[in-house]
Amino acid sequence: MEELLLSHGILALFLLGFLAATLMPLGSEWLLVALLIKGYDPLPAVAAATAGNTLGACTTYWIGLWGAPMVINKLLRIDARQQAKAEAVYARYGSWSLFFSWLPVVGDPLCLVGGILRVRFVPFFILVLSGKLSRYALVSVATLQAL
Repeated sequence: MEELLLSHGILALFLLGFLAATLMPLGSEWLLVALLIKGYDPLPAVAAATAGNTLGACTTYWIGLWGAPMVINKLLRIDARQQAKAEAVYARYGSWSLFFSWLPVVGDPLCLVGGILRVRFVPFFILVLSGKLSRYALVSVATLQAL
């Protein structure tokens, strides 16, 4: 599977980033690091990872906005405990917490709860994009510094 993803480069990074923010409990940082080590240009790589992961987060947001509980629980596998954690973060920090949608475990539920709570899309998008871009840029810089 790794070889398949590595052989498709930027497209695979976009798709893995998308899936990591929606349907599957995946991480995409490893593929970004692997592609940078192989010599890929960091700007398109970070852009692809950020775009895929942000669009995946938007999909999760729209599911929260329009989706049925069955979709939330069965397809996204976000249980009541994760959703409660995300709601607690919202209660404390408001929609600014969406900047941290890149965090494992709570990130996807944050996007889902953003939809459930009807957070306006433009602020949602800006905060999520900023957080995800920051993460991928940091991973990229750290990787390039280590080479």
